[in-house]
Amino acid sequence: MKRAIYVGSAALHPGDLFLIAGPCVIEDESITFETAERLKTICSELSISFIFKSSFDKANRTSVSSFRGPGIDRGLRILADIRSKLQIPIIADIHAMEEIRPAAEVLDALQIPAFLCRQTDLVLTAAQTGKPVNIKKGQFLAPWDIKNIINKFISSGNQNLFITERGVSFGYNNLVVDFRAFPIMRSFGYPVIFDVTHSLQLPGGQGTSSGGQREFAEPMAKAAVAAGIDGLFMEVHPDPEKALCDGPNMIRLDEMQGFLTRVKAVHDLITMQASATGGTAV
Repeated sequence: MKRAIYVGSAALHPGDLFLIAGPCVIEDESITFETAERLKTICSELSISFIFKSSFDKANRTSVSSFRGPGIDRGLRILADIRSKLQIPIIADIHAMEEIRPAAEVLDALQIPAFLCRQTDLVLTAAQTGKPVNIKKGQFLAPWDIKNIINKFISSGNQNLFITERGVSFGYNNLVVDFRAFPIMRSFGYPVIFDVTHSLQLPGGQGTSSGGQREFAEPMAKAAVAAGIDGLFMEVHPDPEKALCDGPNMIRLDEMQGFLTRVKAVHDLITMQASATGGTAV
């Protein structure tokens, strides 16, 4: 990360650690507000820049009967309300060309899901909004393949780009994170985010839904911070066992204070050591 990027009220500076987090999908206003408000408080106490994430529609679900969310109209109204009342920047997924304009009118940043990261028209049209865009690297791509996506995006003139690692397909119903990806992707000059919770997903692992291994979230996050990243992405829920989407890999809201405190301690140690030796953080 070579320069500051501004996402709404959040100024993301080189060397800082920022967080994108929230429930996988908007289930109802109460859960969404509760999660956003608590995460804002935690991040404020820890001096971590925070961007709230929750999806108005999850188009990529295992089963046709899976809950997808409230839809774009109601979902954007809820997100706009959170943005206004809590004064925090908001990001959400876009899946189709027709979603980009209305989403850009409400959101501070747009997110392109991993399975859509090579959709040229989607990438270009999102970039042309001028908004910051988080593009998740597909589970089918090598880290150096992201350079082609970056070139597509910046051809629009928009430089406000984030790249997110969310694991690579490793056999059936499993993902693995190659930590070599972080320095490789950072070398291209744009902020790199580690998607902690989706990297622990077991896609389709429960037959009609995906499984997950949230018990490994903290060591994975610490390892990614030590390896060198700019931000963390996590899906968080007050009661993951009752969540309507991605429950097995979401982090419990009441565990986030301790989780982020310990992860940030690793980040601060790496930064301090780099400063003491006259070098740069990994």
